[in-house]
Amino acid sequence: MDASNDTSIPVDDIPNVESTDAADTSTTAPKTAHTVEELSQLLASATQKAENHWENLLRKHAEYDNLQKRMNRDLENARKYALEKFSTELLAVKDSMELGLDAAAKPETDLKAIQDGITLTLKMLSDAMAKFGVVEINPLDQKFNPQWHEAMAMQTLHEVEDGTVLHVHQKGYQLNDRLLRPARVVVAKGIPVEEPLENQG
Repeated sequence: MDASNDTSIPVDDIPNVESTDAADTSTTAPKTAHTVEELSQLLASATQKAENHWENLLRKHAEYDNLQKRMNRDLENARKYALEKFSTELLAVKDSMELGLDAAAKPETDLKAIQDGITLTLKMLSDAMAKFGVVEINPLDQKFNPQWHEAMAMQTLHEVEDGTVLHVHQKGYQLNDRLLRPARVVVAKGIPVEEPLENQG
């Protein structure tokens, strides 16, 4: 072997692998520890947010249940007492009718007083009905309207326009825009026009 090719490497020039690894470990260890700490904080924050959202959800659900119960209770009360005010108005009408009957039973009461009492009672009833949207349909001398009227009979008249209400057998009533009962009426029927004799046959 040629001594000229024998190259000696100083010991100090050989890389110290072990010391390099140790240096790398010492350098990355604090970084890894810091990352774990950040993840722990993020997890704690996310957990807190989840708990807050869950509490909000439970609270909203409880509020919805309470609202639903209150609505059901209000609807039930509305069904029970929907006619309370109207019934209160009718009490005065009933009182008036009872007073009229008592007066009619007395021999000294004249017919005119009874008639006046009935008229007053009828007005009280009409006012109470109108107050709650019940409107009378009395189409005498008006044009027949099948939406609100029911023709009970037809009558032929020369001097009345075709389709005019001649007589009201029974008045109708509507509640706001809803028909409760049609007015039952007699309606005028037009006179058929006779053809000239030259056009016949």
